[in-house]
Amino acid sequence: MRREDLKVRGELVAAGELGGSYVPRMEAVHRRNAARLRELIALHGWPAEDIAGKDGAEAAWLIVQHAIGEPEFQREALQLLRACAASGRAPAWHAAYLEDRIAMYEGRPQRYGTQWLDDPVDGRLRPWDLEDPQRVNELRAGVGLEPMRPIPDRGSELPAEKRQQIEENHRWWQQWLAGAGWRRR
Repeated sequence: MRREDLKVRGELVAAGELGGSYVPRMEAVHRRNAARLRELIALHGWPAEDIAGKDGAEAAWLIVQHAIGEPEFQREALQLLRACAASGRAPAWHAAYLEDRIAMYEGRPQRYGTQWLDDPVDGRLRPWDLEDPQRVNELRAGVGLEPMRPIPDRGSELPAEKRQQIEENHRWWQQWLAGAGWRRR
């Protein structure tokens, strides 16, 4: 499932099709993988390292991280990941990434600084809002993550057309998130 996700992602990047709205082909892979992961969880519980090995646990994490069209599944998986991390069965950073992803999609500040977006002013990647910018590296260390990379200084403004494209992408995603059940309209 992870291999298929990354293969399709790579093909879409190579074709210049990734980076705007949610590409239906990518969404179909994410939904298919999430459905299969739900089946595995129902049979065996969360595929933690003691069940699926390090590689399998990371694959399960990637699949749930990419199951963006399924808010309840991601929220439920976060609880499972937290429990596995607390008992040493999964790395704490797995839960941290998913927690940040969920916070961003719900429109809340993130705790660990794992989610970054294109800034429409200069096009540089910057983190989604941080819950506690002064403590972010301390929080990251607590879950086994390296310090957050430096946030780039403001660069030259993008040409109006490029800025408009990024803003349109942001608006598209906001509408999509509301339609998927992440945010209240």
